[in-house]
Amino acid sequence: MSSLKSTFVLLLLAISLTECSTAKRIDALKPLPSDDAPMVFTTKTSFVNMPLEISLKEIENQLNKTLNGQIYNDDNLNDDNSEMKITKTAPIKLIEKDGKIQSILPLKIWSRFKYGTDFMGMNDTREINLNGTIILNSDVHLSNWKMTTTSKIEDFSWSESPTIVVAGRNVPITYIINPTLSIFKAKIAKKIDDAIEKTCDFKPYVLDVLEKMSTPFLTSEMYQAWFKLIPMEVYVTDAKIVQSKINMDLGLKCNMQTMVGQQPKSDFSREAIAFKPVTKVPDKVTANVAAISTYESAGKIITANFQGKEFVSGSRKIVVQNVGLWHRDSKIIIALDMTGSINGTIYLSGIPNYNAVTKEIFFDQMDYVLSTKGLLTKTANWLLQGMILKKIQENCRYSIKGNLEEGKKNLLPYLSNYSPMKGVFVNGSLNDFEFEKMEVTDKAMIAFITATGKMNVKIDGMD
Repeated sequence: MSSLKSTFVLLLLAISLTECSTAKRIDALKPLPSDDAPMVFTTKTSFVNMPLEISLKEIENQLNKTLNGQIYNDDNLNDDNSEMKITKTAPIKLIEKDGKIQSILPLKIWSRFKYGTDFMGMNDTREINLNGTIILNSDVHLSNWKMTTTSKIEDFSWSESPTIVVAGRNVPITYIINPTLSIFKAKIAKKIDDAIEKTCDFKPYVLDVLEKMSTPFLTSEMYQAWFKLIPMEVYVTDAKIVQSKINMDLGLKCNMQTMVGQQPKSDFSREAIAFKPVTKVPDKVTANVAAISTYESAGKIITANFQGKEFVSGSRKIVVQNVGLWHRDSKIIIALDMTGSINGTIYLSGIPNYNAVTKEIFFDQMDYVLSTKGLLTKTANWLLQGMILKKIQENCRYSIKGNLEEGKKNLLPYLSNYSPMKGVFVNGSLNDFEFEKMEVTDKAMIAFITATGKMNVKIDGMD
């Protein structure tokens, strides 16, 4: 009986030893993340050049919407012996002439004037109706993002010479009407200048465009990467009229970010953007983008690299089921949950780096953390072999090439006749992204990349 009992004990021991040799459990000490401080990193500002082009036809359309019907009314006969009402009879035409705007206004003028002498009541009044055209020349300025003009009436002509009947005779009265119009030249010109200033306030349109551009949008569905633009300052040069178009250069100083994970919130503030006049704006786009990868999202990507792969050493093998990452002491801790000959979690540490050829984030100087190494020495020394570590290291990487290419691809529609609002069109080009440096924070790994390009904005056909 005792012999049978001994045999049974030895059998259980053999089974136990067999199990230990095929699947061992490791319980390494988990290196805790660094403190839970907010993510803070320094970004280089980007500069976007946006030449703005507005056709005179567009300003003409807007001006005709603003100036409609009666545009002048003087109903006081006693101050200068005349009354006058001026009504626009046809659309105003704008043309370029010697770097200025020439306005052609078809008008209908009703006038009442008093002539004669007040001595013994010997005076009379007459009403006349005139059809004619006034021509103004305007110098163009841009002040506080409003296009302003200084206009002068150069000429006015009548469809037919105005006359009145006095004592049965047609008496020409052009000599009376023209001096009367001369009195109102400045008033009529100011009316046109006020209408142009009201029509050509570009600041709201620029802010509307920036607000649209500042809304984060998805650049990579696979990586759940979002692009975000944060405007800071806007610059503008003086307006110039060239080939019937008003041209000015806009410059945008901003920050650019790509965020991996959930859609970031838009924190656009119209009041926070500074507008500054300048004499010259650089003629290219310089984009400095902070590509932010959270440790959670990077872990998911690297976990996918290990799917379907076995790491073999002789008769032993392991399969990595899940990868976790976090930051500690300027390094990245990589936690590998594994099954197979060993069950449990091992911890590696490494320094994130970037391969400019393959466009991959990888981990340099990778090694087991001390607690893991000490435990593996006792339980699975074979896992410490350089070959296994090298194979693991090869899979602890993820490419941002597709992210960059897809990001550029998704940005291109915003540079190809993109219309953030009716009548505003954005066009441009973007060169390839180039890697600059890597930074690690307690919250994420950040790849800083740069790109250059060109952009222009055209306003044509606004409501």
